[in-house]
This record gives sequence, structure tokens and C-alpha cells, in this order.
Amino acid sequence: MEEMSCCRVLTPQEERLYEESIGNTAKYRAGRERVYKIIDRFDQKKPVMDAERAIYFTESMIETEGEHLTLRWAKALMNVAQKITIHIDQDSLLVGRGGPEGRYGILYPEIDGHFLRSALGQMSEKSESPFDIVPEQLPDILEKVAPYWENKTLWCKFIPKIPPKTRNLLYDPKSNYTLARNIVNDGCCHRTSLQWVPDYKFILDVGWKGVKEDALRRMKELDPDSPTDNMEKYPFLQAMVIISDAIVLWAHRHGDKARELAQTESDPKRKEELLDIAERCYRVPEYPAQNFKDALQSQWFTQMFSRIEQKTGTIVSNGRMDQYFYPYYKADIEAGVITEAEALEWFECMWVGMAQFIDLNINETGSAYSQGYAHWEALTIGGQTPQGEDATNELSYMFLKSKRELPLHYPDLAARIHAGSPDRFVRECAETIKDGSGYPKLLNDEEIIPLLLAKGAPMEDAYDYAVSGCAEARMPNRDTMTSGCAFVNYPLALEMVFNNGRTLKTGDEIIGLETGDPLKFDTWEAFYGAFEKQIKYLLKHSIIQQGIVNDLRGEHFGSPLHSAMHRLCRENCIDLHKPFIPGGINLGYIELLGYGTIVDSLVAVKKLVYEDKLISMQELIEALKCNFEGKEVLRQILLNAPKYGNNDPYADSVGKEISKMSLEYVRKYAKEIGCFLDMRMVPATAHVAFGRVVGATPNGRVANYPLSDAGSPSQGADTSGPTAVLLSTVHSKNFGYRERAARLLNIKLTPACVAGEEGTEKLMNFIRTWCDLKLWHMQFNIVNKETLLAAQKQPEKYKSLIVRIAGYSAYFVDLSDDLQEDLIARTEHDAV
Repeated sequence: MEEMSCCRVLTPQEERLYEESIGNTAKYRAGRERVYKIIDRFDQKKPVMDAERAIYFTESMIETEGEHLTLRWAKALMNVAQKITIHIDQDSLLVGRGGPEGRYGILYPEIDGHFLRSALGQMSEKSESPFDIVPEQLPDILEKVAPYWENKTLWCKFIPKIPPKTRNLLYDPKSNYTLARNIVNDGCCHRTSLQWVPDYKFILDVGWKGVKEDALRRMKELDPDSPTDNMEKYPFLQAMVIISDAIVLWAHRHGDKARELAQTESDPKRKEELLDIAERCYRVPEYPAQNFKDALQSQWFTQMFSRIEQKTGTIVSNGRMDQYFYPYYKADIEAGVITEAEALEWFECMWVGMAQFIDLNINETGSAYSQGYAHWEALTIGGQTPQGEDATNELSYMFLKSKRELPLHYPDLAARIHAGSPDRFVRECAETIKDGSGYPKLLNDEEIIPLLLAKGAPMEDAYDYAVSGCAEARMPNRDTMTSGCAFVNYPLALEMVFNNGRTLKTGDEIIGLETGDPLKFDTWEAFYGAFEKQIKYLLKHSIIQQGIVNDLRGEHFGSPLHSAMHRLCRENCIDLHKPFIPGGINLGYIELLGYGTIVDSLVAVKKLVYEDKLISMQELIEALKCNFEGKEVLRQILLNAPKYGNNDPYADSVGKEISKMSLEYVRKYAKEIGCFLDMRMVPATAHVAFGRVVGATPNGRVANYPLSDAGSPSQGADTSGPTAVLLSTVHSKNFGYRERAARLLNIKLTPACVAGEEGTEKLMNFIRTWCDLKLWHMQFNIVNKETLLAAQKQPEKYKSLIVRIAGYSAYFVDLSDDLQEDLIARTEHDAV
């Protein structure tokens, strides 16, 4: 690793990589022998998709045709709990898996059943996030699972219900509507639900026995003559009883397995651990947690069974761990029952458990939008209490310490920052960010809480939000929107302006509106008016499909476990996937793809074609069609036009207008489908896939290159420093619209600019500035460019290199070439 050793300043992560390359790992592993034993058995091995859940789930669904859907789902999960193979990790202190040893995923036929037969043989050769299938399970998948689901998935019902014009924007008709076009995407057919935050505190307090007893009591209180009580509430409550019994049975089976292993265990210490595990499995999650270890095991069983229940948007969130675990931790520390080091070891057993469950996608769309085995099991620290006081405690710091010392990109650590965040907390966040693995990502209470209040949330719920997914804020007992939502390709709408409703990739097919010959647009206003028509056309169809999605999902998916943990679902006896739950707030979104790309492209047209007249419209269109071949001088002129991300009022004002136009449109029409549809910029890795269908753009970007990422500037366009990026973000926002939501913001820094105590102080001040400016989100890549280039050349030497991608971190070598190039091309700021 000569490239690394010659760098003047290395991040701690780069130092570890260098030490590992020369065989010096002992000092990093000292005190974590147990955790590293587990990691060494699975790390970086290709995952396996397990079909046991699919087989037993389907087996039950066949038998319960015609029954209430939530009840059917609970019965199916009971069948899984009774029959699925129980595995216990060697050395782990926590138990609970949904599949075999090592890295594994779960097959969800209710999502992918319509094309299982054609897809299964290609999984190992997938270009993005490949995996294997357990060979012994293939006959059951093909003979039992696939035939049942072939015509029953959401996709099967969704496609014929969508109007033809909408359908043609979503899917390629030449592929029988199976391949996403990446113009507008549906966001729902590759997952059961958006990411979600269950109310773990509720389960720790009452146990699943308490959930069951409450359901049985309420069943007795139902009106025997009421059609609603008989047809809706009674089966819902039955489902609560069954799901409670199912997770308790599953836990008890782990207890049985632990006892069985203890009988043959030769190591006295491990034998004692297994017997202790067994006793705990018989106690939680059935009963309320009595101590710290109980609380962790109860949460872990609940979290893992929720993954068996459904495929959320790349893993269910862990919520505010430093809040709901803290009373148990504090009590046991004060009683001398556990030490800080022991507690950390228990938490890190949970981290390595998380790292073994991989959200695997058979669906190519899902894989393309979440490269690198994406995961967002967000663990939220800091922020404020429901009473508005600072919530930071000893666990907040313990989680940051673990992130700095254990080189694993699990869990997805997120820190809530507010104006009153303690200096120590901001400092330790900065020191952890400097490690270079991209943690923690930061979310800003000063923007998020007022927005949640504006959307109708009670004060205590808004203060108690948890991070979910990339950059979302969820209120566990108030949010009720679970439908996946649409992404809209804004740069492609501009391409339609240049080609009168067509795109270069699709040729003569009319995709958008025929807005006329661009050569006849004599003014900027006429040109921008055509762009606005194209965007509104795409937004219209994204809302149309979303309305259909919202109506259909409650007929296809049940969620007894998550519904049992949601106060409003329990009170109203309504499944979480239903489109309307009294008292709930339906917070959906429309994803604006390629914000920096479209701002810079429109700025170039406005200034260079219409104002300065340096380029004619004819010249521009010809250059775009030939992908700038033989037009490098013209391309350089475009590249040097004003760019978003430099605190340039000219560019930022165009960004603000695009955002305002979009916000006004969704404000007017989203209410007709019964939900908020906020405008958001959190594409995961979809900007890469969406860029592949867009030709060259007027900002100088070449054809098929990734679009700009989320709310960040175009790759390499932000040349005025990171503070200018923050100011551009502020000046391009429309603070008067409650329909705005997350803007994911990536900042890339050189290790040298944050080195030492002075660098820490600079980074702390930068974080405080971001907080004061009331910007939703911010995260960092701090890594030397030479390291990334070396990892491309010799990936086998850099398998452990972790980078921040979208709202998650992943191994650099697991990413596609396009995404690696995208990361390298982002501006590397050398001052902060």
C-alpha cells in the first residue's frame, strides 16, 4: 500500500488498513476477541439468500385464502416460527437469526413471486450486490413457492391498473413492463414497506405477553352485533394474539437450542453463557425486560422477527437506542451488575448480528437503487427529549466510541444535533467523523422538528423522532405512511425539452409532452416554460401511480408485528399498511433526482444561450446529441458556467425556482390521494441508474454518467469550499413550504484539513454552522483520493475500506465502477 504510506495525513481508517497490510492487527483487536471471532467467520463473504421463510410463509397462505389479511399474515408467521431452522452464532451473547450462519438474506415471494422462475438462475452473476441461493431449497421454491405467487404480487395487480401513459413512464413496454425506465419509478414493487421505526420501548415495558393480554381483553369488549367489530376488529385482535405467541415461541425455540448446545459444549465458560442465554430466551421478549441484558435480547428478537415479517426499505430502524436502553444500563451500572466494557461487548454482539443480515434484492431495480448491500438499520443518538431538553447520555458516547474502535459499517449511526447540543457531544461526533468511515450522519433538530409540527405532529412526538432510512425522520406512533414512493428524473425532463417530448435513448417514442421546437423558443421564459410543463407532466404521473399504490398495498401486505407496536394501529384495530389510520400522519415523498445536474444545466442554458449568447441553441443541441465528440471547446464553456454549490446567487436562484415549482405542484395535488407528498432529495444510489438513461447535459456532463447525488452539487462543481455548499443549500431552499423534506448532503474532505485538535475545532464549528442554518442532513467522506484510486487498482488489498455512499456506508470494493468513479469525482475540499 505504497500510495497510502506516502500520504501526508491518513485517517484512522487508512492507518488501520495500512497496519493490516503489514500484518499488524493485534492492537486493534485487543479486548474485542469475541467480536472479531464472529466477524472473521462472515466478513466479506458472498451472502446466501435463504428460502425457509418463503416456503413456510407460502404454505400457510395457501391454507388461509379468503381470510382477513392481517390474520393470514400472523398465521403465516406462526407457521414460520414453528418450522424455521434455529441457528445460534458461535461465541455471540445475543441470539436470533432469520437464516443460516454467515451473511444471509431472506426471500420474500410476496414481492418477487411473479418472476422467481426467471430470476433465480442469475443471482450469483448479478453485477450489483450478488448472492447465492441455497441449492437444496431450489426445488421447493420452483415447485411450491413460485407457482402460488406468480399472479398474486402487488406488481401483478399494479401494472394493469396504471393508465397506459403512466405505465410507459415507469416501465419499458418492450420488457412486458418488468424493467424500470428510470424516468419515473414506482418505488413500491421491490419492497413491502418504506423503512420503519418500531416502538421498541413499548415491548421492553410490557413484553409480548402484555400485547396478547390486551388483545384478549379487547376481544371480549367488542360489540357482538357490530359488522365492523366482527369483520375487522376481531380478526385484527386475533392476529395480535397469534403474532405475540409466534415471536414468543420463536424465542423459546432459541432457548431450547441453547440448552441443546450447552449439553455438548466442552468450554465451561461458553457452556455457562449458553445456559444463561437459554434462561433469557424463556423470559424475553415474552415478559417485560428486567435488566440491561434482557432489554438487548428482547429488542433483538423483536427486530429480527420484524425482518422475517416483511421486507422494509432496506432494514428496519433501531430508533433511539440511547434513550430506551439507558434506564436499564444506568440501573445495572449503579448496581454493579455490569461494567461499561461488558455493556459495550453486548452491543457489539448486536452490531455483528446486524452485519450478517443482508437485504438482498432479486429485483434489479432494488439492487441498482441500493448498491453495496445497502443497509439503514439506523441507530439514533442525541437530540432532545419529548420535553425539549438535551437527550445526550453515557450511551450516546458509548456508541460513538464503538464506531471509532470497531471497523464495521454496522449499525448505521445517526446523530441528532440541535442548538443546545453539548460541546462534548459535537466534539465526539467530529472525532468519529474524522475516523473516515462516514459515521455518524447528522440530522438537524432545528429544521426537522418545526417541519414535523407544521405537518400536524404533536409537540412530544416531533421532539421524539428517530432517524430512519437514509435521512428520514419517523415518529414511531404517529407516522402511518408505509408506501414506497416515486423518483422523478429531472435532467431527463430537460432532455425532453430539447427533443420535443422524446429522449435520445428511446428515439422516436413520445415519452413526455411535445412542447415544440426548442429552436423557436426566443426567450428564456419560453424555454423554462417548456421545461416546467415536462416536469409537471412527470409529477402528475408520479402522483397518479402513488394513489394507486396507496390503495392497493393494504390488499397485498399485512403487518401484525409492526401494527402491534404502533399505538394508533392498536387503538383502531387497523393494519399499518392500510391507507388511512385515524390520528396518523401520512408522510410520503417524491424524489427529485439529479438536482445539481438540472440546476447547473438550466443555468448554462439561461446564461450562455439566452443572456450572453456565447452558444446558439442549435450548437448546444448538436453537442448534446453527439455527446460532445469534437466539441470539447464548447463543453469547457459549459463546464465554466455558474454552478450550484458555490454560494452563487445566479445559480442558487435557479435551484430555488425549480424547487418552488415542484413544491407548489405537490401542495396542490397530493392531498387528492390522501397523503403528504413532500419533495425530497435522498436517492440512495439511484442517481447512478437514472444517469444511465440520460444523454449529455448542458452542464458539461457526458452521456450515461451518474447524475448529481441527492441535494449535493454536481461532481466537482463546488469549487468555493464547503461553507459555500451550505450557503447554496440555504439560498436554494423555499423555507415557506411545509412540503419540503430531507435533502441529503454529502461533504468530502481531505484528512489533512481536519487533522489534529485544530481540525477537530474546525469541524465542530462547521457542524454548528450547519445546525444554525437549519439544514436537514449532512454526512462526510474523509479519505485521501490516492486511497480510492489504489483501491480501484488493487481491490484485494482494500477489501475493508469503508466509504459513505448515500445515507449509508459500504465497502468501496462492493460498489459498481460507475459509483466508484462518482465518489472519486466529488470535490475533495482541503479546507473547512
